[in-house]
Amino acid sequence: MGTLSRWEQRMERWERALLDRILRREPAEAELLTALRRECDARAVVCSHSRVVAPNLYEVELPEGVSGELARHGGQVLAENLARYGERKGYEWAGPLTVRVVTTSEPLPNGRYRVTSAAAPNVSAAAFPAHD
Repeated sequence: MGTLSRWEQRMERWERALLDRILRREPAEAELLTALRRECDARAVVCSHSRVVAPNLYEVELPEGVSGELARHGGQVLAENLARYGERKGYEWAGPLTVRVVTTSEPLPNGRYRVTSAAAPNVSAAAFPAHD
């Protein structure tokens, strides 16, 4: 039963990704937040039984042509939500938490977005290189 359920979920994700590519839908804020949480969890480092350090610099790359509103104000909203998530999980940030949303003309792995992260103490959004 579990195998069938996992297979069904994979097919649903594949179908959703295919439709998104065909219809060129923009990723929803909730979808980006889920991707950020996944990246945060995957890159968190357990330093001791009571200390888990997570990356503090996140970059969300979106294809050209997505809503300018998401690119302009999405980073702050995503950072606030990610901060609350990290607090619930008991994460410590490697430095000030920053989420930057940028557009790119490069091909993205899923055609919709790419999330990357790094740990850097005492760095703000201004430290990211500009994408033009």
